[in-house]
Amino acid sequence: MSTMKTIYTPIEIFELFKRHRHICTDTRKITPGAIFFALKGENHDANAFAKEAIENGCACAVVDNPDYAGEKCFLVRNCLETLQQIAVLYRKSLMIPVIGVTGTNGKTTTKELLRSVLGTRFKTYATQGNLNNHIGVPLSILAIPAHTQIAIIEMGANHPGEIAGLCQIALPTYGLITNIGKAHLEGFGSFENIVKTKTALYDFLRKVKGKAFVCADNPLLMQESRDLDRYCYGEKANVFLQMTRIENGQPNLACRLHGSVSSPALSDITTQLIGGYNLENVAGAACAGRYFGLTDHEICTGIANYTPTNLRSQSIRIGNNLLIADTYNANPTSMNAAIGNFGNLHLAEKKTVILGDMLELGKSSKEEHQNVISLLRQYKIPQAYLVGPCFAQTERPCGYLGFAKTEDLLSYLEKHPLENRSVLLKGSHGIHLEKVIEFLQRKSL
Repeated sequence: MSTMKTIYTPIEIFELFKRHRHICTDTRKITPGAIFFALKGENHDANAFAKEAIENGCACAVVDNPDYAGEKCFLVRNCLETLQQIAVLYRKSLMIPVIGVTGTNGKTTTKELLRSVLGTRFKTYATQGNLNNHIGVPLSILAIPAHTQIAIIEMGANHPGEIAGLCQIALPTYGLITNIGKAHLEGFGSFENIVKTKTALYDFLRKVKGKAFVCADNPLLMQESRDLDRYCYGEKANVFLQMTRIENGQPNLACRLHGSVSSPALSDITTQLIGGYNLENVAGAACAGRYFGLTDHEICTGIANYTPTNLRSQSIRIGNNLLIADTYNANPTSMNAAIGNFGNLHLAEKKTVILGDMLELGKSSKEEHQNVISLLRQYKIPQAYLVGPCFAQTERPCGYLGFAKTEDLLSYLEKHPLENRSVLLKGSHGIHLEKVIEFLQRKSL
């Protein structure tokens, strides 16, 4: 007698999703009534947790191991592929604008600015956190509420071809590439591969006759988008939206939105973002707002009200120290921008930088870290604490101290506390420089 079990199709699982509109992939974060998808990881097979998920409140589970199929556990050929396929089915049912956002730096900040600006008028949904990969994008699509009027989907990549694949899931009708720089070189292999991967968003928009929001100040993006239906923003003249920086010597970015034909007045905005490099992110969100018919007042309100989180371009006052925290991630492009901005600021406190290694740079790592040392010297930064084995290999002035890991730096700071300093914190997430902030906050209590 055959013991073959029924294999459910993506369409059948999609019908299941229509009745249970929440997806869960982690038994520690269960939403009652959700569908549990048993995704495989590098070190675990979630099929083994399907029964536990149901016992803890999930309505049912989707598994791809026949040993775990049964009552309320629906067997499919591949859980991840099924998740992606039902996301496409749901996306096709949504007759709304979907803005795809990618880039080397600033994509999460730009995504959040878009949410804040467009949200002043429209019911807007945006990717939660950084769910921007082959698992995160389908989860983001499936989380779009039915009443949504505009969706913003962030797309990340660290290997060739990934953005093209994510476009096939998100099916964006609009797109914004923040910039293209050196990051994840270990995975991409070359800068040319990064360009090809990121601009796959433009390629997709060409096929679907979509529209792009493009920074006119970026020659590479202007070249790559030259035959697209595009709306350009930046400081350059003759763009759809012009925005310029107001130089005030303060950490917070201040900028000027130049009027449109319908509203020619200038509007000045003091943002809650740190760093002139965020001007392009702000302008990109403003450009989308103007395209979708928002007034300049609505645009400025959305920009001014956006509060950065997750240690991205944040200003934090702890005791008598001012911290400029950008510790979520780092690559040569974002590191150079952060140091350049910090070096140009006129601050009362003595300047110090705490930098962590830039990870995943492959063969370019030693050269890029040495370039950072050169940049610090160029801006005459008097004091630097450098964390990680990559910085340990650099040649640096004696005043620039090296630490193998963040915990070693904290031990040093315990004996040599920071006093009246302006401190730039910047490094790859794997270095965990956020521990420095936690340490300083505890010490200030």
